[in-house]
Amino acid sequence: MRDRARSGRGRTWAVAGGAAALVLVTATGAHAEGRGDVRVTQIVVNGGNNVVVGTSKTVKYKIAVTIKDDSGVKGITDVSTFNTSNGYGFVTWDGDSTCVKKSSTTSVCTATMTVDPGWIPDSDDIDSNRVAGVWQVNATVKANDGDYWISDHIAEYKVKRASRLTTDATPEPVAKGAQLTVNGKLTRANWENLEYHGFTGQSVKLQYRPAGGAHYSTVKTVKTGTHGRLSTKVTVTKAGSWRWYFPGTTTTARIVSAGDAVVLK
Repeated sequence: MRDRARSGRGRTWAVAGGAAALVLVTATGAHAEGRGDVRVTQIVVNGGNNVVVGTSKTVKYKIAVTIKDDSGVKGITDVSTFNTSNGYGFVTWDGDSTCVKKSSTTSVCTATMTVDPGWIPDSDDIDSNRVAGVWQVNATVKANDGDYWISDHIAEYKVKRASRLTTDATPEPVAKGAQLTVNGKLTRANWENLEYHGFTGQSVKLQYRPAGGAHYSTVKTVKTGTHGRLSTKVTVTKAGSWRWYFPGTTTTARIVSAGDAVVLK
């Protein structure tokens, strides 16, 4: 059975919290305790973007914490982050942070978080894929006068499984007015075995851009079948490029395939 690890320096696997799904949250009203008037007023995670994790590439992202105290800010002493619904996570913080002074009372202190996908299968005792979704941030901050504040659930953001999407249009070239078959495949990272598996039952948009055009437009929506496969037929009237677009889910990242350019005979 996998052991649930401790929070703090190193991998942060700890207790769970609430629900909704925001990337940027002001910290007033968050459950907190401490001494004095030092406060976290805002947190921005990964520049306001989702954190997307695949099966092999190490991912680093920043948690920027805006801190205010009348005596000035000393810095962050602890940051932890994990899934709000089940309490599991797989993030490392090495304990270092950098602070940029904005005024005599306010600084933005930034901690860099690290995810090595190789850690994920052993980071919990559930299906690791359930750790994708809405995560929360906890932080402890200190002021120059010794004040400190331990803030729980002061921001939420999403950690998603990476996805892949392919496009293959045939025949090429195609006669004007003939049918073109556009195939594809949608897969996503499986954090249990660190491989990509087909993502079935998902709505994916087929998009077209005429030759010389600047933008793609949606032609139809198709659901993925067995092993995440896609296939549909369209009637071709002019040359252009075809691609698939998957808007993503709460737990899986959006993805756009490369376009497949098709010319007329």
